Amino acid sequence: MRTILNVIWLVFAGIWLAMGYALAGVICCILIVTIPFGIASFRIARYALWPFGRTVVRDPDAGVLSLLGNIIWFVVAGIWLAIGHVVTSIPLFISIIGIPMGVANIKLIPVSLLPLGARIVDND
Repeated sequence: MRTILNVIWLVFAGIWLAMGYALAGVICCILIVTIPFGIASFRIARYALWPFGRTVVRDPDAGVLSLLGNIIWFVVAGIWLAIGHVVTSIPLFISIIGIPMGVANIKLIPVSLLPLGARIVDND
């Protein structure tokens, strides 16, 4: 069932989301200072391609630099990404068949808000 949901997600939303996050990662990697944000964007892009069966886990040993980076990310990009995920999930929830896709969109919000110090792991 997970594979079927991932394939449907990939066709209808995953490719576009992953391309957006990958483009943001490339732009962030142009400047040396924003490379950690670029790496985080690439991680989110991989997660956006195949979200079912995976989850986000916070790393308790992330440190102060990831906290400061998350604050900057939250102000510059995180809040807007989260709003985009919520707005995108509303029509998915309204259409009954799109509810699993809406849940997947909501699952992307924590890592899009605070990507530094987060790991994406398999549910198994």
